[in-house]
Amino acid sequence: MKAAMKAKDTNRLNVIRGVLAEITNVSKTSTPFKTDIQLLSLLKKRATASKAAAQEFAMARRTDLKNKEEAQVAVLEEYASIVETVALDEVMQAITKVLEKMRTDGVAVNTGSVLKATIGVGGALDGKAVEKAEVARIVKEML
Repeated sequence: MKAAMKAKDTNRLNVIRGVLAEITNVSKTSTPFKTDIQLLSLLKKRATASKAAAQEFAMARRTDLKNKEEAQVAVLEEYASIVETVALDEVMQAITKVLEKMRTDGVAVNTGSVLKATIGVGGALDGKAVEKAEVARIVKEML
């Protein structure tokens, strides 16, 4: 934050202040952030909202506001890329193993059961830094 203030980078400063405000608000709830994945989810949610806002501004021919939102998206994506997650190959291998095991055991194979066996308690990716939405998307593709 200090570096952004010294550099007079208003886009970065606005993003940092907004994210800090959301983190502070969440920390006051019954379920505060405990992992980097939760923070990554927040960053991606804000980036998606900014992308949608930029599209709305483009449709309204407000290029100044569109450019501002796009700059914020770039900053959010930069911060999101810092968070380390499990590699895509490792996720796919874990899902493949779970699918093979379920099929050999004769268990009904559906999205919910595969997700539970993969990222649920005791699953192959339990406790690892992985986005649940990404795992769900991959499971749906593989079924």
